[in-house]
Amino acid sequence: MSTSTFFIPSVNMMGEGCLVEATQAIRNLGFKHALIVTDAWLSKAGVAAQVAGLLVEQGVRASVFDGAQPNPTVGNVEAGLKMLREQGADCVVSLGGGSPHDCAKGIALVATNGGGIADYEGVDKSAKPQLPLIAINTTAGTASEMTRFCIITDESRHIKMAIVDRNVTPLLSVNDPLLMLAKPAALTAATGMDALTHAIEAYVSTAANPITDACALKAVTMIASNLRQAVNNGGDVHAREQMAYAQFLAGMAFNNASLGYVHAMAHQLGGFYNLPHGVCNAVLLPHVESFNAPVCAARLADVAQAMGVAQGGADAAFNAERCLDAIRQLAADVGIPKGLRGLGVKTEDIPTLAANALKDACGLTNPRTASQADIEEIFKAAL
Repeated sequence: MSTSTFFIPSVNMMGEGCLVEATQAIRNLGFKHALIVTDAWLSKAGVAAQVAGLLVEQGVRASVFDGAQPNPTVGNVEAGLKMLREQGADCVVSLGGGSPHDCAKGIALVATNGGGIADYEGVDKSAKPQLPLIAINTTAGTASEMTRFCIITDESRHIKMAIVDRNVTPLLSVNDPLLMLAKPAALTAATGMDALTHAIEAYVSTAANPITDACALKAVTMIASNLRQAVNNGGDVHAREQMAYAQFLAGMAFNNASLGYVHAMAHQLGGFYNLPHGVCNAVLLPHVESFNAPVCAARLADVAQAMGVAQGGADAAFNAERCLDAIRQLAADVGIPKGLRGLGVKTEDIPTLAANALKDACGLTNPRTASQADIEEIFKAAL
């Protein structure tokens, strides 16, 4: 029997109003100066100033770096690291969704290990723990606030680097649904489908175990029950909170069972075309799982059961198809585009995208091994 190691932040705060408790925890941990890493939208909306104000009330100085772009880049990490050193911050607070969290992880990792963020592409390449990171989440999808995954775009190579490293796991994660109420419907849909992809890829992963299975299936059920409402009524605190729990469960699953070809392929689309990650995942998910179905039909049938669409007495292959149909229907209901062509993906780029996808660490635990030709065909089917 193989051994398993389970990674998760040591403390995780969840629920309405937990942001205030989190700033108190930062004070109690003894930190004196936090670099808040966020994006321009949250800075302009005043959310970064709100968090900085709460920290100041606790006696913690706060500087704001709002240069984390969607699909954060090596350049973003370098700029944030420069500010951290200039300000003398002793901890990093990431504020936002996956992009600020990943940017902050890159900053915190290089701050203590040196070199450049590209030095840590791959699995467990760092030697030292990162600078302490507190991750405050504002979306329900990426789970980057609690994972050991850090995805950074290398502008020179036009690829997304997958950094999977126990040392980028945050010290504390914070999921306050009150910070999620203002998120637009399209962003809610994309991040929610990202969470569904995390759960399903973790469940069919070759590294799945009973703990990740339980987390993944519960996440699927909660997403199927709550994502439509969160998209249609962004002010519904209950739906937002349920999605926050769901994406966290999905994060627990993939943080330990890893992912598959959906993410390996979506990373290339993000790096090559600067496309939104969650949308790419949502479009690719049914196509990749259709490719996987011959070797994991029973697992996809379990997902169909979790989504409430399995037909009792039917065989696994039939219910696996029900699963794929349910994924497509949920994506359509929340407004996800039907194909990649509408997002600007070009047929002539597919060989390069496929070649890079096969180098992505996320594909190592996909249940069915693919060739270059297989990945190209999946991309073409998703157009």
